[in-house]
Amino acid sequence: MSNERFIVGCVQTTPTDDLRANIDQVSRSIEIAAQRGATLVATPEYSFFLHASGRSMRDSAAREEDHLALPQFVSIARKHRIWLILGSLVIRTDEGNIVNRSIVISDQGEIVARYDKIHMFDATLPSGRTIRESSSYTPGTRAVLVSTPWGRLGITVCYDLRFPALYRALAQSGAQILLVPSAFTRATGSLHWHTLLKARAIENRAFVVAPAACGTHPGGHETYGHSLIVDPDGQEVAAAGEAPDIICAEIDLDVVSVARARMPSLTHDRAFETSHILANSIEIKHEQI
Repeated sequence: MSNERFIVGCVQTTPTDDLRANIDQVSRSIEIAAQRGATLVATPEYSFFLHASGRSMRDSAAREEDHLALPQFVSIARKHRIWLILGSLVIRTDEGNIVNRSIVISDQGEIVARYDKIHMFDATLPSGRTIRESSSYTPGTRAVLVSTPWGRLGITVCYDLRFPALYRALAQSGAQILLVPSAFTRATGSLHWHTLLKARAIENRAFVVAPAACGTHPGGHETYGHSLIVDPDGQEVAAAGEAPDIICAEIDLDVVSVARARMPSLTHDRAFETSHILANSIEIKHEQI
């Protein structure tokens, strides 16, 4: 495995409830990124279908082998000799569950990894609107690390970003680049997006690559955009705004090696006792009663 320089691309689109139109939109964007020299291209969460209605999202689910998007992007990866991270597709498993699945396709056109989003976005927005991903999707249970010709990728999706233990585990297992395809809401994105991405990069001494959905989607759902590529010091290497875009940046994984050598915090984690905290918490609750 070599740490040579390479160009990574992030596709930022506005997915709708028109599957074929979304496939065409993403395909064109990937083609442009490839023309700019990108050999690793990532797309947003819900790249191929996005609607405010949970029922509409569930109804869009397809078995992986039947999904209309996959043959197209397998072909594109093979044609341009690029690696693709399809941010997420709504997949119905053989067991009948619905998962939010990120798929990694090699430059040979082979599906080499699948990651099912672990953390479900169950939250109430400042507007009062409630989103409950757990009512539509079955959470994943496995972290995923992918070996590429350049280095190792840790695959995560959107709301996972708020759970640093996942990223720590990936980084300590060798991930040099952390992928975060997302569809952050406009409300939460404007408050938290940049800070969270930079924090994950800094604390894990890794590049963070975060393609994002943007704009207004069917049903009135709004996403934040602002796709971002961040270096191990939390500096923005490339950034998009709120409109559809394609951003590219050259990545040198030697930067990760140097950052981790100078500040080897990944090796400094220490175990600590928590039982007394739990005991104190129980005592306080009893006193309040």
